[in-house]
Amino acid sequence: MPSPDSYSYAYFLGTTPPDGSTAYTNRYVTDTTMTDGADGASNDTTTVGDPLTWTGTAQNPVTLYGFNADGDPIIAITGTLSTSYWVASNRFYDADGSVLVGPVTSGDYTYCFAAGTEIATPSGSRPVESLTIGDLVLTADGRIVPVKWLGRQALRTGIAARRAQMVRIRAGALGDGIPHRDLTVTADHGMILDGLVVNASAMVNGDSIDFVPLSDLPQRFTVYHVETKAHDVILANGAPAETFIDLVGRRAFDNFGEYLDLYGFERIIPEMPRPRISARRHLPAALRERLAPRAPGTNATRRSA
Repeated sequence: MPSPDSYSYAYFLGTTPPDGSTAYTNRYVTDTTMTDGADGASNDTTTVGDPLTWTGTAQNPVTLYGFNADGDPIIAITGTLSTSYWVASNRFYDADGSVLVGPVTSGDYTYCFAAGTEIATPSGSRPVESLTIGDLVLTADGRIVPVKWLGRQALRTGIAARRAQMVRIRAGALGDGIPHRDLTVTADHGMILDGLVVNASAMVNGDSIDFVPLSDLPQRFTVYHVETKAHDVILANGAPAETFIDLVGRRAFDNFGEYLDLYGFERIIPEMPRPRISARRHLPAALRERLAPRAPGTNATRRSA
């Protein structure tokens, strides 16, 4: 039986598909639950566009429409005459029209490291979750730069499953000793290879680089992102990886308020001058060959999960 996700607030957004200009105007304090299974697979996984069960919606069809700027699910309820849109959340939003839903996404926007990832610093490697603002980290080209902010985001493997998709890069999968131990990042986190920024999902080869099964992840876990002054390349478990780039606003992180308290407004970070590869089919042939699974006995990285 799938596990329900519980919410304390329901926000009615109207009957027009929400976008970045949609505001919260109707808040209901009510305990509701959202459950997977309506899509025909009771696997605690619901992706955007799939049906789900939301308490209090009678027999009307319910689908997952997307996510708001804070990562809360937006639900579409299809009635006889119209479709209504709601946000289910445990966050208290002012419902006076002053707070916007923000960009509506399908969820594939988190660029983060899993807890335990070792980040290179001048005094040795440190777990990413132990870093604080002002701590110094090493870039791949040997510079020392301070941490401007450490973004934290709690993910769930239930309703928001697509946002929780992680990629495991086995030790040595990117080269001799790179990374020096298994590295787990979100699917869209950029790794730096051959002068390119390559999203982790584009490197998946089904063997030494693969998606982490959702069943292997806890129901709730936290991921982290390191922000420096520029869009830098730092070392994560010895592998070159990007720092935070504001392709999507920091609002998605749980400690966004901390950022505003520190800096007052969201800072724009220019992206590093490297092409980004977001799909495997766009990999150059030489890099695709380099990332291919290796046969046993050839400095292989092949291991069971």
